[in-house]
Amino acid sequence: MNDRSFIFAGYDADVARGEAAFHFAIEGKERLAFTEKIFFSPVINQQVPEVLLLKLFENLLLILGISYWKLSCPKTIKLPTVKLTKDQALFWNTVYTKGLGEFFYKNNIDFRGLVEFPHVQESIISPVSFPRQDRSLLPLGGGKDSIVAAEMMNEQGQGKPFDLFSVNTSNVQQKVAEVMGKTPMVMKRELDPKLFALNGHKDTYNGHIPISAVYAFVSLLAAILYDYRSIVLSNEKSANYGNVEYLGETVNHQWSKSEEFEKLFQTYVANFITADIQYYSLLRALTELEITEQFVKYKKYFKVFSSCNRNFTLNNKIHLGGVQGHLRGGKPLWCGKCPKCAFVFAILAAFLSKDELLGIFGKNLFADQALLPLYKELLGIENFKPFECVGTPEEVKEAFSLASKRGEYKDDSIMQFFMKQYET
Repeated sequence: MNDRSFIFAGYDADVARGEAAFHFAIEGKERLAFTEKIFFSPVINQQVPEVLLLKLFENLLLILGISYWKLSCPKTIKLPTVKLTKDQALFWNTVYTKGLGEFFYKNNIDFRGLVEFPHVQESIISPVSFPRQDRSLLPLGGGKDSIVAAEMMNEQGQGKPFDLFSVNTSNVQQKVAEVMGKTPMVMKRELDPKLFALNGHKDTYNGHIPISAVYAFVSLLAAILYDYRSIVLSNEKSANYGNVEYLGETVNHQWSKSEEFEKLFQTYVANFITADIQYYSLLRALTELEITEQFVKYKKYFKVFSSCNRNFTLNNKIHLGGVQGHLRGGKPLWCGKCPKCAFVFAILAAFLSKDELLGIFGKNLFADQALLPLYKELLGIENFKPFECVGTPEEVKEAFSLASKRGEYKDDSIMQFFMKQYET
């Protein structure tokens, strides 16, 4: 497919109307054109410098294009409306290469030397000074991590205000926000319908994108338009842990949640957009067990939270990550079959009674023999860590060990397997 070229064709943005459209094209024997849109609350009397708005929308163009570039992964990349420095191009090479690691692995694509954003040697890009109010945006996913981060902000924020933020929204996010007593700021992302049609074609690729990197740039737009100094993430320590080695590189499903991406993004924004916005994870130093131990204190969320991504879909058929899609109407909060459900059940079992845990999930996952292959992967016994936002094998083993000491799961087949494997 590398006889084609990918064009970041430009954008149209109107902050007074609250919308922006981003244009892309794949050129080969025929031309395929795409337009993705973002909708947001209008900014009538905006004071944002035009040069800063230009930077924001140019960089949004570059990150949003990843969904369309991956359809055919053209070697040739064209930027007719954007000029990048060498350092900027290196950043985008890294984001596309490492952010699409799982996609390359699953599609058996040799990524080495594939992504090369063009740059202009003499181009000089300087950040724009634009101080913001000392308040924060906290992206809300609806799972335990963002809940813990929000409660930490409430308890340790020393009175500093923060608001919730989401890209699109779901029933889960809305219910969690209601329990928090907050109304999230929402931006809507509308992908080109042709993307869904082409995802089903045999001559195009499909797969995971670094969705958190997309949200990083969208939340940056929100922070600048609506006067926030900080963007506070809920990414934990285990997001740094990879899944599998491929062509000499570690593939990490959570790469755009990792500390590596966080630091790259911080540096990029400070050097090329503005140094007046902070972007950091409040939970970076914490393990999954430490976060869960905090989460179980907030029982008011037990009936509304969910980390199950099977419940979140776009157009009812394509899963793009928990905060991307919409909860399927009338379905349970937990599917009870996916890696995320299996992991969260195990990690909560370390701290909750069996009755409380079954009250959340509606079933006992440790009694489901069909989940044994999945738990073997989570424990690091077979294959590799599932391509999901789950903890490390060491964290899963520790969770099982703590749960086993409670004695409530000793008759369940999954716990019996663990006991024979590790405690005999």
